Amino acid sequence: MGRISVELVPRSAEGLRDDLRLVKDTGCPAGLINIPDLLRCELRSWEGAAIAREFWPATMPHIRAMDVDLTRPLAMGAYLREHDIREVLVIEGDPPQDMKHTVYPTVTTDVIRKFCEELPGIRVYAGIDQYRGSLQQERYRIRRKLQAGAAGFFTQPFFDRRFLEIYADMLDGLEVYWGASPVQSAASQSYWELKNHVVFPKDFTPTLEWSIGFARDLREFAEKRGGNVYLMPIKANLAAYLKGVMAP
Repeated sequence: MGRISVELVPRSAEGLRDDLRLVKDTGCPAGLINIPDLLRCELRSWEGAAIAREFWPATMPHIRAMDVDLTRPLAMGAYLREHDIREVLVIEGDPPQDMKHTVYPTVTTDVIRKFCEELPGIRVYAGIDQYRGSLQQERYRIRRKLQAGAAGFFTQPFFDRRFLEIYADMLDGLEVYWGASPVQSAASQSYWELKNHVVFPKDFTPTLEWSIGFARDLREFAEKRGGNVYLMPIKANLAAYLKGVMAP
């Protein structure tokens, strides 16, 4: 079995520590903590990853490509080295809601390559968005990221076992973290359908129970294939979700 990664949002330092303690208390055998980089949060992802290092040996901050100025050294590079953070996930990122945050027309492949050149001791992972286009288009993006130096991939959440198997065949031989996330309301379901173009399976219901059942199925799928699991407990009861997914 590969690693189980749990994503925790760094809303505040103490809130993040509370969540980290809770993950430990559930007995979840997480081998990695992922920290997204959300501009509305008090902490940047690498600061959250440093806090997570107090609890876990392996933490992974998300790096927004559009925040990186290719003409200058990586702004967070010294911080990552200082806190012995050895893995990062490079994503595109969403544009800021105001004009207070400077962004650049930088693409993920350039940032992956920049990390590999400036910080060769750090493993760089990339994202897969299986909903933004055709399989052929996403396969091309994956190849470009591999050529840039990506060591592996984290997917968006899956909700359909058949779709999962199609991607597993396409990504055979690569290091992949298969995503799962709870959807617990009709409003949340509509968000995934309208913003991310998700097509939910016929048996889907927007409940915590369905989401736990699918995540358990995904975990079994990953175990059989020697893959990894990426749990994103967005707006869910963290303890109930993790305990349900990890129950024997």
